[in-house]
Amino acid sequence: MNSRFLILILVILHMAPGNAGAQDPRERTYMYPVPTPHHEAKPPVEGWARQRVIEKLDRGVTVTRLEDGRIYLSWRLLAEDPADISFHLYREEAGKKAVRISRRPVATTTDFIDNGAPKERDISYTLRPVVGGKEGEPSERVTILASSQPQSYRSIRFRGEYRPQRIAVADLNGDGKLDFVIRQPDRGIDPGGQPDRTGLTYKIEAYLHDGTFLWQKDLGPGIEPGVWYAPFVVYDLDGDGKAEVAVKTGPADAREADGRVRSGPEWCSVLNGMTGEEITRIDWPARSPRFGDYNRNNRNQMGIACLDGKTPFLLVARGTYKLMVVDAWQLKEGNLKPAWHWDGDEENPVIRHQGAHNMHAADVDGDGRDEIILGSVVLDDNGTALWSTGLGHPDKCFVTDIDPERPGLEIFYALEDWHDNGNGICLVDARTGEILWGVGRKTFHVGDGMVADILPEVPGLECFASEDPKGGSREKYLLSAKGELLATGDKVPECRNWIWWDADKVRETIVTPGWQNSMWDRFETREISIAKYQGDTLTTDIEGSVILMADIEGDWREELITILPGEMRIYRTTIPATDRRVTLLQDPFYRNQVIHRSMGYEQSPIPSFYLGEE
Repeated sequence: MNSRFLILILVILHMAPGNAGAQDPRERTYMYPVPTPHHEAKPPVEGWARQRVIEKLDRGVTVTRLEDGRIYLSWRLLAEDPADISFHLYREEAGKKAVRISRRPVATTTDFIDNGAPKERDISYTLRPVVGGKEGEPSERVTILASSQPQSYRSIRFRGEYRPQRIAVADLNGDGKLDFVIRQPDRGIDPGGQPDRTGLTYKIEAYLHDGTFLWQKDLGPGIEPGVWYAPFVVYDLDGDGKAEVAVKTGPADAREADGRVRSGPEWCSVLNGMTGEEITRIDWPARSPRFGDYNRNNRNQMGIACLDGKTPFLLVARGTYKLMVVDAWQLKEGNLKPAWHWDGDEENPVIRHQGAHNMHAADVDGDGRDEIILGSVVLDDNGTALWSTGLGHPDKCFVTDIDPERPGLEIFYALEDWHDNGNGICLVDARTGEILWGVGRKTFHVGDGMVADILPEVPGLECFASEDPKGGSREKYLLSAKGELLATGDKVPECRNWIWWDADKVRETIVTPGWQNSMWDRFETREISIAKYQGDTLTTDIEGSVILMADIEGDWREELITILPGEMRIYRTTIPATDRRVTLLQDPFYRNQVIHRSMGYEQSPIPSFYLGEE
């Protein structure tokens, strides 16, 4: 008996009465939690690393001048720090000996306010760790100029008045500071829309932490402008402490007269992060009628996963709505070496049409190796299907410890496909794919979602989602981690752009008045604020449009990166902390989501552990 026929028998046996999928004109979906048998036995992957590759980070010290002239300092707590570590801070004026400004070692938080900072001189700060009563080596020195104005951001200028569409953060030169790789300009098209006829080409640019320009690479006319044509990720793939840039590339002569690229080679190129020079390239998974039409053929993604629990593997993927294909590679001795190839049989109803608009890598089964959450289907670390819900294509999915009262991780889905069975918004067990609860009512096209602790009196993370009007409904839903419906309609917050900003563990919303005229041309708002859900506004006067929120410097709370024409601003909180925790960037899953934010649709990153009020 062949495997396809066996799968069809399993489908019939597991479909409960009344659970037949709603008919979408584009795709038929199947809705049942059916485990997917492995088509073939594959051995575990073994990479070149002997221990997990961990990003080297410095203290990430930041200094901000407050409105009253005082100086607010913030820095990282690292995973390798002893539990009893504390810190002394030193201030240095030009020509003078450094003076300790902390009376006692700072132990409760990793921030400090210098009340005696002189306003008329340039000053520098360092901090020293204190362990067992003894001071260690000083951190990097950070200087604030007497001419600096009170402002809660630092600025990086681009080489022109363009705005980037995506940004990646990684250490390009190995100094422990996060640098920036952007893709510009902020324009693009969708494969399902009209082609670009302007001749626009994307450029990749790299900047050091302090804004020093490194290089630019024009992707050329062989890559159409749009998030699905030009995915890129930035990470240290070979373990030398310096990040590489992996990007989809193509030949210059591939674009046809109408602006489309329908044939010709496509590659995944790995670039030197400091120079932009190509290190190596491999073929991108090939186009095929099996993917469907032009739209479905041009859904491309990239990712990073530690498939052996140690080595960062590069994931190169094609397909979302029908066939899905993923190739895993490791960069070794300057070459990309294949680990495995996964071909999601488009005729298998529990595999077909299950992709999301981004991918996640997380150890969902507790074996120390990363699995790959493609959407409603999850791949095991060896490149075989671990499970699939069969619920179809999710516009958004989030993986974390949503319900801390039950063991393991959960996945929250906001599914685009019509669902009569109440599972268009649902929570599943990340290890098995078992559906834990659904919204319990018919949904038409759930286009957005989020998980965050926004109601501290309700246990666990709240799950909220909104329907896309093009599906015929504008309904919104707010649910508890147990699936209890807490609110609908206008009482439900917007799903996008949440940030840890103040002193507690409840996440705040980034309020961006206005709207985007097009998903592919970012609407620039200049009145951003940060507020509690149904509560106070904490910070105002933030300018630009949101491109990233992530814990990239300072203490564990997140920075907000916005873009304006020709400029990137990194806003940071100056609200005094009340506790401390290890930088979120050292949580592998949180870091993985920050990596993946440079491709696909944008989602607020979340850690692998429960981060909310107890």
